[in-house]
Parts: sequence; C-alpha cells; structure tokens
Amino acid sequence: MKGIPMQSGVLRVLRATAASWWRHRELRRTGQRALAQRLERQTVLRDLGYLKQAASLPNAHVICGEGGTFLHLGWTTVSTFAPIERFPLATLAVARGTPFIDIRLVTDVIAFANLPRVTRDGSVDPDSSGPGKSVSLTTYIDMVEALGGRIANDPRPCRST
Repeated sequence: MKGIPMQSGVLRVLRATAASWWRHRELRRTGQRALAQRLERQTVLRDLGYLKQAASLPNAHVICGEGGTFLHLGWTTVSTFAPIERFPLATLAVARGTPFIDIRLVTDVIAFANLPRVTRDGSVDPDSSGPGKSVSLTTYIDMVEALGGRIANDPRPCRST
C-alpha cells in the first residue's frame, strides 16, 4: 500500500477536515473566504506531506490511548486528544498501511510509561533499558503487545492483521 498514489478520496477527506476547522469556518463567516481557502490549501498540503512521510519512514506509526492519538513521524509528531476515530489524518495513515498501536486496552500504565521510545533516526541503542533509550519499532511493538496492546498493519515478519 505504501506505493499507492494519493487518491481523490484522501484529498476529499483532507479538504473536508480543513474546511471544518473552527478558525476556517470563522473566516468564511466573517467574509474572508479567500484567506480561509488559502489556509485550507496549506493545511491539506501539510497533511499530504505527513501522509507521504508516514508511508516512507520505516519507524512511522500511529499510537492511540486514553490520552489521545499520535502520529509519530521520526522527529515530528502530530497529535490530538481525540481517539483515532475522530482524527482523520491518523485514520488515513493507518488505512494506507502505517502501523497502528492501540494501547487503550493496556492496564499496566506504569509498565507502559517505562517502555523505551521508538528510535527516530533508525539507530538503535545497544542497551535498550533505562530512561532516554530507544528501540526499533518492531521491538517496541513486541513490548506493547506483551502488555495487552493491539496491533494493526504489523510490520513484523510473519504477522498478519
């Protein structure tokens, strides 16, 4: 799926999302239609860039928990306090094949909080324990799954979801 070009359905969702933002609606209401359209175009282009990064970066992933949904793109993170069902950008990324880690079922929040982070630049710490350490996405997924997390678009070999 990562090689599939952006489809018109993706653009339609991104445009609708951008047009629904309260700031853009307010600009339209006050007669500043051209500014609203320009800002909406910028938003769609930015979000298309995020989707392209999600498809091309090896450690890109979406994670959803009680605190919201996060689209991790290496050094960039896009987030919202809402569940993935109300975050169209993350939903599109997952639909296009980005790994999805659902931690809403994880009950041991202390163990989860102590997990190392996913490496941002592809390098892996030889000692993956302790604060500030990082591991590969597949190792992280193994750890989250052991805590009860659910995985979709699993990047590990021999796994299907």
